[in-house]
Amino acid sequence: MIEFYLQIKQAHIGFALASGAIFTLRGAGVLAGMRWPHWLAVRWTSYTVDTALLTAALMLLSILPGAMFANGWLTAKLLLLVVYVVLGAFAIKRGRTRLAKAGFYVAALLTFAMVYSIARAHSPWGFLHGLVG
Repeated sequence: MIEFYLQIKQAHIGFALASGAIFTLRGAGVLAGMRWPHWLAVRWTSYTVDTALLTAALMLLSILPGAMFANGWLTAKLLLLVVYVVLGAFAIKRGRTRLAKAGFYVAALLTFAMVYSIARAHSPWGFLHGLVG
């Protein structure tokens, strides 16, 4: 499967960006009081993209199993991914007030940005790598 590494990595990047874009649009729609972010088709599109993203991630992990513990950046990315999912759930549907949803939305977007930064820098410090590394 190593011969498909580059294609799988590109798919993973594309699905990650698509997932972030879908969340950004859905969250903005929820905060604007629109109904479409809760439509079944929108949710299923999000689930499909996220499933493809996870599949590509697991494929990459199976190609390079030692990379998970090589320098900690994948571990940091995985931990922040869990935080992002929880914040996103509160931003889209679990937040009790519009202000709470807005706070969770901003926190989720900042977490997504940090995950992206970690992936680009291949450092658990992400964009802070130059300052602390």
